[in-house]
Amino acid sequence: MTKPKVGMVGLAVMGSNLARNIESRGFPIAVFNRSGDVTREFMSKFGSRDGKPTGFVASYSMEDFVKSMEAPRQIFIMIKAGPPVDAIIDQLVPLLDQGDIIIDGGNAYFKDTIRREDRLTALGLNFLGIGISGGEEGALKGPSLMPGGPKEAWRIVAPLLEGIAAQADGACTNYVGPNGAGHFVKMVHNGIEYGDMQLIAEAYDVLRSVVGCKPEELGQVFARWNEGVLSSYLIEITAKIFTKKDPEGTGFLVDKILDKAGQKGTGTWTAQVALDLGVAIPTISAAVDARILSSMKDERVRAAQEFAGPPVEDFTGDRQELIQAVHDALYCSKIMSYAQGMALLSAASRQWSWDLKLHDIAAMWKGGCIIRARFLDEIRRAFAGQPSLSNLLLDGYMKAEVARCVPNLRRIVSLAAARGVPVIGFAASLAYFDSFRSADVPQNLTQAQRDFFGAHTYERIDRSGSFHTEWE
Repeated sequence: MTKPKVGMVGLAVMGSNLARNIESRGFPIAVFNRSGDVTREFMSKFGSRDGKPTGFVASYSMEDFVKSMEAPRQIFIMIKAGPPVDAIIDQLVPLLDQGDIIIDGGNAYFKDTIRREDRLTALGLNFLGIGISGGEEGALKGPSLMPGGPKEAWRIVAPLLEGIAAQADGACTNYVGPNGAGHFVKMVHNGIEYGDMQLIAEAYDVLRSVVGCKPEELGQVFARWNEGVLSSYLIEITAKIFTKKDPEGTGFLVDKILDKAGQKGTGTWTAQVALDLGVAIPTISAAVDARILSSMKDERVRAAQEFAGPPVEDFTGDRQELIQAVHDALYCSKIMSYAQGMALLSAASRQWSWDLKLHDIAAMWKGGCIIRARFLDEIRRAFAGQPSLSNLLLDGYMKAEVARCVPNLRRIVSLAAARGVPVIGFAASLAYFDSFRSADVPQNLTQAQRDFFGAHTYERIDRSGSFHTEWE
């Protein structure tokens, strides 16, 4: 067998599935895991097919792994982000040749990626940070791939990436930008994903708490929504979740799941970087806050005993009309969330001179990834036609869709508030829209206060310059 040029370090689920994807596309691949037992188990499952050897070459030491490959090597690292990645790089560096490429495919923080690239470039090695989205199934069948790093290194790896990526009007991968750009784009993808998931959860809560929908009906509602403008992977799987019966008892499984949502940090990173760059992303930040609040289960149970919600009566209006209003509120808020994410990408591109192509990024997200959706076609069109578009809401199509749906967003936020149903994402989306569309906001008073207690000065609306007043 031809010596492989591609290697995989890390054979947990994501690394294993990505390695299988690579091999299935005709690329021989060397595989290595810190635990030799994991490598042996992998080879026992996938080392042969129909009695013939597959394209996997297994090694049980890092030295043998590197020797088994042909230069320039393209080595994927698919392990837990953070210090373990640096440890693997430290092991690889003395064994590699000039021009070899190390690829971090984990959820790395983008500034770590910048640091690692600087170090390896000085040693004559290449480093690519590739955001990979699609979960276990995407890794195996075709993920969305967001590569960042030296363009000359990307050109070497591009045929491989295009071969293993999801296909949706072309391969769902393209060069993103230098150094940490790929991992930054993946981070923002995950932030938008947080927003999407929170908004879907709030739609579910209103439908069950106000309309009285049960899981079976909710499954039908979301399946119907998946046929229209909300068509997406997350809506699709949500419809399926509602129809899953509890395998260990009676009723539906969703009703038996504890209301505590975990997080791995990418949503928090998104919110923190947005603050650093001065970009408002309230819908995404609200989604992070909602997960934090959900983790406070014991406190919430106690608070539920201490504080009564507003008195409410059973809903007696038109159920189908209200279900449609929830649909519109979800769609309108989704537009706000994506507008915030794209604005953050624009700000980062300016800050770090990445020259991000937002229409290409939307195309990368069209297939394979968790936020893949029909809606991304319109985002791609908007930024392809207006690359310097300052905010997605200013696109003509988006403007018309928001104008059509925002009355129902107002209705649902008001109804939820009156009934004590928490809709932190819907409310943040509406506040973002109302702030964005307001020519005058009350921060003239805020600036006056800052000048009062800290002599921070202010500008005037009737003449240019900076002013300070002795207020007392």
